[in-house]
Amino acid sequence: MVESNELIFEVSQPGRVGSSLPVSDVDKVDIHEKFPEHLIRDTPAELPEVSELQLVRHYTALSNKNHGIDNGFYPLGSCTMKYNPKINEDVARFEGFSRIHPYQPGETVQGALQLLYELQEELAEITGMDAVTLQPSAGAQGEWTGLMMVRAYHEQKGETRTKVLVPDSAHGTNPATATVAGYKAVTIPSNKDGLVDLEELKKHVDSDTAALMLTNPNTLGLFEKEIVEIANVVHEAGGLLYYDGANANAILGKTTPGKMGFDIVHLNLHKTFTTPHGGGGPGAGPVGVKEKLIPYLPIPRIEKANGTYVLNSNYPLSIGRVKGYYGNFGILVRAYTYIRTMGPDGLRQVSESAVLHANYLRKKLEPYFEAPYSQICKHEFVLSGSRQKKLGVRTLDMAKRLLDFGYHPPTIYFPLNVEECMMIEPTETESKETMDAFADVMAQISKEVEENPDMVLSAPHTTVIGRLDEVQAARQPVLRYKKEESAEKELVKA
Repeated sequence: MVESNELIFEVSQPGRVGSSLPVSDVDKVDIHEKFPEHLIRDTPAELPEVSELQLVRHYTALSNKNHGIDNGFYPLGSCTMKYNPKINEDVARFEGFSRIHPYQPGETVQGALQLLYELQEELAEITGMDAVTLQPSAGAQGEWTGLMMVRAYHEQKGETRTKVLVPDSAHGTNPATATVAGYKAVTIPSNKDGLVDLEELKKHVDSDTAALMLTNPNTLGLFEKEIVEIANVVHEAGGLLYYDGANANAILGKTTPGKMGFDIVHLNLHKTFTTPHGGGGPGAGPVGVKEKLIPYLPIPRIEKANGTYVLNSNYPLSIGRVKGYYGNFGILVRAYTYIRTMGPDGLRQVSESAVLHANYLRKKLEPYFEAPYSQICKHEFVLSGSRQKKLGVRTLDMAKRLLDFGYHPPTIYFPLNVEECMMIEPTETESKETMDAFADVMAQISKEVEENPDMVLSAPHTTVIGRLDEVQAARQPVLRYKKEESAEKELVKA
């Protein structure tokens, strides 16, 4: 009997076939005429030869070893790992959506264009913006798209601005995006309450400021109470205010970036609007803008003219196309389905429940860990493992111990301005029972740190892969299967 943890190469037997392909109806070509000799293999690729049943069991076993929102609690702060309703998947697979081609004439895909047009309008309403593009395929690309419009806006005015301001609690993509967009990223420190230090901001804002990139609520889960004054400071200097929409789960139906004074906003559909999250994509990061930035939106733009939906590229000030065709269509269908299913009242309840859950879990955990900020949070909160670190146990160790109980660890060591940080987001989709059970486990781990620290320091104990040698894994990663010695044996500590 083949064990489920055996690698597929190790059960290979010559002559076994795991697929049944139709006969090719394409004329054969002489590869020696098409490719240089040094690119042509001398021997067939060494691929495993297994039966279809072995192949199915192999991938099923791998999926069972993986952790996902469908099989366990996933309190990854800032990433909003919440349940993805299965109706979203069903709608995305409708033949009228899944079997169309991006090169089809517009008149043959009016339903798809209508969906995209209506999604643009809905996201504009949700964010308080005047227009939205759906092209960017990730939040980070949405950020870059936004900053490209910032650059085009200032250049159109005859200005060359060189710096973008970023709070020290910002997502790491913010300073990275600013740098990639050709700006100097300038860090603005937080005050003692974990919010933007307004006086420090005023010191850095000047005629060279292109934009301030801000998340509200921020990555500490705290709402920037001085947001209106922050916006005024930036605008008075001629700069623009950019909203990182990663935390929009906390404000749906309650307020909008537009009301706060933001000029540009991106949304992570894989966070707030329940499209698949993780695995490297595909993603979606739509960008909304206020009226003065509409001329710079990417092309083509979806418009409605005389009852017909069209793609219009006739915008000379546009920054151009930022994604092939018109974005990751299947992801956009999922987000549209979610918004239409929830409606305004449902989206408002999302935020209300997310905020309630976060504060409930925060109060449950505060007796066991340091709480650097005691004020009411929004959809997520941060704790510190500094108390446990003094006893010789790091936040990383506690995160690994959580795996033994079937929980994915929260985000750790981010934001960087909190020592031994744990950023926890329970989301609105989890039950009270799940949060209570998670709190009990966290309390147990805290007790283990005091009474049996070796149990935590040597965790995890129940996972397929044990604790790795982190230094060796970083410096000598095993990137391919080796017949003589499996990757697992090379990385797992004895």
